[in-house]
Amino acid sequence: MRAQTKIALLAGLIAAACIPAVVSAQTANRIGSLEEQAQASWRESMAHIATPAEGCFEATYPSVIWHQSACHELVPRVAPVPRFKLFNSGAAQTAGNGNDYTLQSSSLITQAVGTFPSVTGVTSEKGVGVAAYGGGGILGPNEYSLQINSSFDDTTSVCKSHSGCTVWQQFVYAPDYEVQGSAAVFMQYWLIGWGSSRCPSGFGSDGEGDCYKNSAAATAPDVAATQLANVKLTGTVTSGGNDTVVFTNGTKAYSSSGKDSVLLLASVWKVGEFNVVGNAGGSEAQFNSGSSITVKLAVNNGSTSAPSCVANSGSTGESNNLNLGACSTSGGSTPSIQFTESN
Repeated sequence: MRAQTKIALLAGLIAAACIPAVVSAQTANRIGSLEEQAQASWRESMAHIATPAEGCFEATYPSVIWHQSACHELVPRVAPVPRFKLFNSGAAQTAGNGNDYTLQSSSLITQAVGTFPSVTGVTSEKGVGVAAYGGGGILGPNEYSLQINSSFDDTTSVCKSHSGCTVWQQFVYAPDYEVQGSAAVFMQYWLIGWGSSRCPSGFGSDGEGDCYKNSAAATAPDVAATQLANVKLTGTVTSGGNDTVVFTNGTKAYSSSGKDSVLLLASVWKVGEFNVVGNAGGSEAQFNSGSSITVKLAVNNGSTSAPSCVANSGSTGESNNLNLGACSTSGGSTPSIQFTESN
């Protein structure tokens, strides 16, 4: 046999031997992609499956059944309303402390889902104090919070006869809120402008005429800010039933529910804000230079029309150090707003 023929035959044998490896790699990639899609579909499902009762629950992929877990009563850390005098005085136009986009709906919102469709360049984040708020909050590496917030311009009957009183509700995921290394998933309720009289039973006072309290909290793991693309936060309200916050990450879901009658948000909810900001106390989530995050808030509101995206209308006092880009809106089964923030 000629040398050239031998070489050709050997090359053919090598190529044939490599085919199963190539096919195997392609199959593994396809299976991996299908698994990722299945997990994403599961996370979406868990955002919409109601918990069976008031309290705290967990679910683990691929099961869509909520299992009751221990709730924790938290000492509330204040996540304050914006200090507009700071915002309007020429402070940096980074997101938060009032400088944020909100989704505004013409019909009542029953559910809001916050996600980060794209996260690039994020290698680190730390919570830092803001002088206007006394430098408070939970500070240090990977200290941030995810918040879905209602407007603080609405009033309900829970304000009773207090002139100027409005309600404000926050759906929150907060690392290290209870203990170091453990995150809390909960709702924070506010009666803004309650006045100088004693706050209702169970509410504390912020010393400025406002009353606040937390729902019971579900315990979840801390998630590094570099992994924001993998998380989802959902807030749901039910008139005459329970309001629920759900946090999903990877193959786990965590939820906490409490009665809508605390604030009666279901009767007035038409404005929603979602973002990653500081962890309580008016603090700032400070991302490394070169960070870019796409923020999306989608709602169920009984409409397929695109909502409005309104600038400078955020309701939380916490902030981040990212500059807001343009905001776009979409209609359909889950109307939404989407914008990018970067530094």
